[in-house]
Amino acid sequence: MFAIVSTGGKQYKVAEETVLTVNKLEGSDGDKVTLDEVLFASDGKNFALGNPQIDGAKVNAEIVKQDRDRKILVFKKKRRKNYRRLKGHRQDITFLKINSLDIPGFTNTKKAEKAPKEVEKKAKTVNEKPSVAKKKKTVKKKAVKKD
Repeated sequence: MFAIVSTGGKQYKVAEETVLTVNKLEGSDGDKVTLDEVLFASDGKNFALGNPQIDGAKVNAEIVKQDRDRKILVFKKKRRKNYRRLKGHRQDITFLKINSLDIPGFTNTKKAEKAPKEVEKKAKTVNEKPSVAKKKKTVKKKAVKKD
């Protein structure tokens, strides 16, 4: 199951248990965040399309880390005038871990998959011996004598 969420003026495709990098959100590490602007959701068979948003849909996430993005260099120059300026900019970013997608009309597939599965165990008897592959015998070729 995945959804398309809008935050910070950008749209992101999210799924459960993924880490997402977005523009800075208020909060500190470990805080819970709810993203309400869900534009689209799909579970592979069915989909829901918002107009512009899906009513009642939300994505629950947790702030993993507040950080700064890599430096972007801005260079200005005027030819023949010896005018050169170099500036740098680092954008504040937030790493979000998506915990759950709450979309009305969809069942949460991750919770259904985590249910314990029955494993059939084969009972071994004492008389069975483990099979061992037999080694093939190799035959040496006779060397041809050269005159």
